[in-house]
Amino acid sequence: MATDQETRESTADAPAGAAGKGLGARLAGSNTVWTGLVLVALCVLFSVIRPDAFPTLFNAQTLLVQAAPLLMLAVGMTFVIITSGIDLSVGSVLVFAGVVSAQTMERLSGGDATAAGWDVILIGLLVALVGGAAWGVLNGVLVAVTRVPALIVTLGSFGAALGAAQLLTNGVDVRTVPAALRHTLGTGTSFGVVPNLVLLAALVTLLAAWLLHTTAFGRYTYAIGSNAEAARRSGIKVTRHLVAVYTLTGLLAGLAGFMSLAYFGTTTISGHSNDNLNAIAAVVLGGTSLFGGIGSVLGSVIGVFIPAVLDTGFVMAGVRPFWQPIAVGAVLVAAVWLDQHRRRARNNR
Repeated sequence: MATDQETRESTADAPAGAAGKGLGARLAGSNTVWTGLVLVALCVLFSVIRPDAFPTLFNAQTLLVQAAPLLMLAVGMTFVIITSGIDLSVGSVLVFAGVVSAQTMERLSGGDATAAGWDVILIGLLVALVGGAAWGVLNGVLVAVTRVPALIVTLGSFGAALGAAQLLTNGVDVRTVPAALRHTLGTGTSFGVVPNLVLLAALVTLLAAWLLHTTAFGRYTYAIGSNAEAARRSGIKVTRHLVAVYTLTGLLAGLAGFMSLAYFGTTTISGHSNDNLNAIAAVVLGGTSLFGGIGSVLGSVIGVFIPAVLDTGFVMAGVRPFWQPIAVGAVLVAAVWLDQHRRRARNNR
């Protein structure tokens, strides 16, 4: 049998169509099944414990809305981790994008939240996306071109982006978010029950899944994560692709910042310190391997809701909320251990 290294090299050397539908996609599918079963079991457990509160429409809407910005971070993180990279800056980039977007809309509307029209809101969205993408480009260039380890680059960006946001605002949240944005995207619903914020997150997630699983961009992402040198030898422009992946992650962090503005009606500068770790945890819980080459968007979607369900379920069950990060941490370590065990099993075949 081929070793894990040989399998990775053959996957990366194969045609682009085979790279995305090979080992990485198959293993991601098996991991996603187990993660999905864990999520279903948690939902059933808390529904039995609190049948009057957990399995309700209101609770489902609240869970979905609160998870929507984090889902955008996790989707972008999925691409990065599949390439065997990491991005610790997404939470700070979210804050920075929200700040520059809020300040832009504030100045264009003269500080009157009720006077801002959709032209101002669309400009604010564009500013948030550009602000997030700019940090992504910076991260990508430093990682792919200068070959500085992604852990160090994005750790530096984590502090720099947050510091820049605090400098722009003097550490004071911007609260003049347009009322139209809050009432439509932030708290509005479609079809009477589906929050608009959730619809936007679902649309972006579907587009990301299409990009990862059916296009050359996604196949190259898997190939680079499997073996970057083999991918380079097979003709893939690895440097350019990595810059594009980190840019995409920054872009989605910018969108998450705009969504957070719409939901909270403020920039919440100090409220996203753990978003980067939560996004990484969600992706890993969803079956994406920290060693690269394996992962799926669907798995990350499921992974996002495991800590969200635990948090809500613990509160409803009367369990102290401090147990939630302990439970998530234990599941996360177990997921990484299982990933390593499977890798060793494949190597020993």
